[in-house]
Amino acid sequence: MQTVKKSASVINAEGLILGRMASIIAKRLLNGEELVIVNAEKTVLSGKRKSKIAESKEFLNVGYPKAGPFHYKRPDRIVRRTIRGMLPYKQPKGKNAYRRLKVFMGIPEGLTDTKMETLEGAQAEKLKCSRLTVGELAKEIGWNPGE
Repeated sequence: MQTVKKSASVINAEGLILGRMASIIAKRLLNGEELVIVNAEKTVLSGKRKSKIAESKEFLNVGYPKAGPFHYKRPDRIVRRTIRGMLPYKQPKGKNAYRRLKVFMGIPEGLTDTKMETLEGAQAEKLKCSRLTVGELAKEIGWNPGE
């Protein structure tokens, strides 16, 4: 169980669009904030369900299993990797920013009574197209929730 600092901002990712949320969070991480994201499996992807699943399955075949690139199937890892893609993670400022990020599925025991914020610019209610959650995508590409 990872510990979370009390000074970290807690963001509830339920109902937020993944890409928009990731870009806002990446900017805040680069500004020096420590962030904790909860309910990562309830983050929304916009687009047709079948095409998103087909893209993800095709992407899993890229690379070599022992050498990489490594592709995650767990929802919290998918969200974390998406945010990493928006950071200059090969530079020291990007590495330090990435270390200040913690992502959880559900709400951990230590954060149940913490005040959580949401990101106004990333609400999924604005979407008029079809959508699916990261949790649904993860199950379709082979994630086993029991692991």
